[in-house]
Amino acid sequence: MCRNIHQLHNFDPPATSAEVHAAALQYVRKVAGTTKPSKANQEAFDRAVAEVAHATHHLLEALTTSAPPKNREVEAERARERSAKRFANA
Repeated sequence: MCRNIHQLHNFDPPATSAEVHAAALQYVRKVAGTTKPSKANQEAFDRAVAEVAHATHHLLEALTTSAPPKNREVEAERARERSAKRFANA
């Protein structure tokens, strides 16, 4: 599950709200141990996702770096290459 949480800091263009929400959703799913909560837990689950996304937005706004922003396409290609190497041996 957590492999779907990607680094969001220091990219050009910056992380979108959808990317932040997706990372928050994956985090809450991992912590809760479920990908789909029961009806009884849906409200708490959704609230947790919203709170984690909100905190993540604040974190990303507050972080500073002197490194140049990363290119999304280049980083995606590197990830594909790592994945191909990892699963080629499987």
